[in-house]
Amino acid sequence: MAPRKLAAGNWKMNGNLAALAEIDVLVAAYPAPGCEILICPPALLIHPAKARADDVIAIGGQDCHDQASGAHTGDIAAAQLRDAGATYVILGHSERRAGHGETDATVAAKATAAHAAGLVAIICLGETEAQRDAGETLDVIAAQLHGSIPAGATAANTVIAYEPVWAIGTGRTPTTDQIAEVHALMRDRLEGKVADAAEVRLLYGGSVKPGNASEIFAIPHVDGALVGGASLKAADFEPIIAALARS
Repeated sequence: MAPRKLAAGNWKMNGNLAALAEIDVLVAAYPAPGCEILICPPALLIHPAKARADDVIAIGGQDCHDQASGAHTGDIAAAQLRDAGATYVILGHSERRAGHGETDATVAAKATAAHAAGLVAIICLGETEAQRDAGETLDVIAAQLHGSIPAGATAANTVIAYEPVWAIGTGRTPTTDQIAEVHALMRDRLEGKVADAAEVRLLYGGSVKPGNASEIFAIPHVDGALVGGASLKAADFEPIIAALARS
């Protein structure tokens, strides 16, 4: 059976309590959505967001520590995210890898912690523009996938998101052939790494917009999207959700 498609919104460091009204709009528009909808707001908004999501929309975190507790000022444990109402957590986003020096091993350790806390880990992979131009994309993605997915990963607790670094927030997107090539590689390399590899959801992220969503969702092995800026407003996110539900 094909995995249920996922439209995931990453609010990054945007939003406040007033912005949660956008969740109300989505809940009203999709009382029985044809795909799963996820919003990952800043950590301080997880609990109030969950209260408004009405079991229609899942709520997730944007990062977690690899330790369950301790002297880690400013960090958040996976179990704390779960306690606040999160059921997912984004890990290994390129902004964390580049800005915080996170390695594949770091991401794998965080994913292990997320799984232990009962969270679904959305593990992000992606090449830089220099790596793309050097023809290294497939090697980079294969290495990140191998190093970032921990033992014990399954289709139930892990989602993989391909986000080419050069396409995030730039308005640029790879061609459909380029996306298809990477997603086919990820599906292939999951074999032997994850027991139920065929059921692991593979998301595309990187300047997904209402205007290109349908074309992206028609690509084989694309099971949804990880959306940044276009998820901040329900009016922008709704057409993407609708396109995924139709695909």
